[in-house]
Amino acid sequence: MESKIEIISTVKVQNTPDLYKIVDALNRSLKHDDLMFGLALDQEDKEKAIFTIYRT
Repeated sequence: MESKIEIISTVKVQNTPDLYKIVDALNRSLKHDDLMFGLALDQEDKEKAIFTIYRT
């Protein structure tokens, strides 16, 4: 069975030490609504993070 993941939105934000806590809380709270959240360090600017919202 194939699982399709759709990107809903992506935004580049200032990276902060606690940003991952927000992503973790969103993933725990909204996984039953078929939403998933991701956070990645921007490869070009290490002070920025890329926050992505997915529909699963």
